[in-house]
Amino acid sequence: MKSEKISELTTNRLSVYLRCLNTLAAAGIKTISSRALAEQFNLNSAQIRKDLGYFGEFGLRGVGYFVEELRQHITKILGLDTTHRVGIIGAGNLGTALANYNGFRESNFEVVALFDNDKEKIGRRVGRAGIMVYDVRKVERVVREKGIDVAVIAVPARAAQKVLNQVTAAGIKAVLNFAPATLRARHGVKLKTVDLTISLESLSYFLARPQNASITNPRSRSKRAVRASRVDERLNG
Repeated sequence: MKSEKISELTTNRLSVYLRCLNTLAAAGIKTISSRALAEQFNLNSAQIRKDLGYFGEFGLRGVGYFVEELRQHITKILGLDTTHRVGIIGAGNLGTALANYNGFRESNFEVVALFDNDKEKIGRRVGRAGIMVYDVRKVERVVREKGIDVAVIAVPARAAQKVLNQVTAAGIKAVLNFAPATLRARHGVKLKTVDLTISLESLSYFLARPQNASITNPRSRSKRAVRASRVDERLNG
């Protein structure tokens, strides 16, 4: 692997490549070229080669990539060859839904605990897997006992920063946040926020605009208006 820093965009694309390779493997495809991979999944062949080139040489000239071998390499690069144990803070509708999401297990993430401050929820088991809901005040002990290395925050925005501080104090270094809030993580902690509201508002913007309408730069429009005004003044002066 090259010594240069790998961007998050690159690792995001690796995840996409892995998903595509899983589809190919399920279909019994043994080898594929970067061009065929790009065409089949609407990707960029040059970008595929560049991204994989950060981590080594995987393809053979005239053959392409061996699907199963490349799957294994990317799985290892992304750290998915080891099971990650997940704790979800917030046993409300969102937290419960996330606990029941089958996609976690398929990607080698296992939800092993939920946490809440509601006494009526604490001590109950949730979902098909019967995941226990613990008192959020016992995060540090449960994280240690369960070997949790990833936390998911699914609490109201007002409580999110406090929860983040709790889980990072317990030793968690990877946090996925669903709360609609801007959080500050301590050094050495990777925090990713999924803001569903922002995504929906972006879709709303698309729906609110006439089809094929272009975005006009207000500053540029203002300059054009000034120039037009000056032309009018000269013509009518």
